[in-house]
Amino acid sequence: MKLILASNSPRRRQLLADLGLAYETRLLDVAEDFPPHLRRAAVAEYLAAHKAAAYAAGLAPDEVVLTADTIVCLEDDVLNKPADAAEAAAMLGRLQGRAHDVFTGVCLRTGDGRQVVFSDRTTVHFRALSPAEIGHYIATARPFDKAGAYGAQDWIGLVGVTRLEGSYFNVMGLPTHRVWEELKKLGALPALPSAA
Repeated sequence: MKLILASNSPRRRQLLADLGLAYETRLLDVAEDFPPHLRRAAVAEYLAAHKAAAYAAGLAPDEVVLTADTIVCLEDDVLNKPADAAEAAAMLGRLQGRAHDVFTGVCLRTGDGRQVVFSDRTTVHFRALSPAEIGHYIATARPFDKAGAYGAQDWIGLVGVTRLEGSYFNVMGLPTHRVWEELKKLGALPALPSAA
């Protein structure tokens, strides 16, 4: 099957390439609002499925679209992408010195109508950060396209993340181990070359 990535995230693109998967990128503008009663993993799964629904009509029978949404949760508060430097600083100020959860919801939808929705959770532990460290990160990385205002693969992750419980790649935006397994179940993986 032909894999369609419905994401503009350079991190998701790199992770799929690192898995050795060929894919095409298709982008639609889909609202990222969610019902207020949803909490934690349910938010990420809802958003991934909502995005996939927007692509359903345009899929060929031999195509599978991958949509994903990563959220950062501090207890039950969802920290989305910050609008500006002040909001980024406020988010990072709340996260530092504490543990929080990162959920990535994924939806795989085929052109013949099959769909699977799942999520993965990683707990991230941050050390206490100084205002200067937070300010430096915001000024140099400009993390306005990242949930929770940070990327674990960025400078702030190198100096601030003390421990992860779960998948590192999930924090980057795609639980690659689960994606691989679910694509395998759908029959959407290429044959692996065997050793000679």
